[in-house]
Amino acid sequence: MARVKRAVTTRKRRNKVLKLAKGYFGGKSKLFRTAKQAVMKSGQYAYVARKQKKRDYRKLWITRISAACKLNEMNYSTFINGLRKAGINLNRKMLSEIAINDAAGFTEICKKAKAALS
Repeated sequence: MARVKRAVTTRKRRNKVLKLAKGYFGGKSKLFRTAKQAVMKSGQYAYVARKQKKRDYRKLWITRISAACKLNEMNYSTFINGLRKAGINLNRKMLSEIAINDAAGFTEICKKAKAALS
């Protein structure tokens, strides 16, 4: 049987890792072993950050909605409760955009939420 030489596949694998580590500081971008560790760790950070980004945006939207509710003499929880009872199905992202760009429209939504609570 012929002997299997793995130089080509090994070089491909190593170059793939080094390409991912491009721009890293020092040996992390030049040496395979440290580059491999850095790429694996950065992948873990990226995975976690994708989950955290969703939380952070939701927090931001809620803060914006809460600030707009306070201008309309309401707090956030009663506003959301009023929306549910009024049957208004807007997500927090859209509510925050309305609060920023269309203050009069948000005031109307607040009035409807208040009316549903009474």
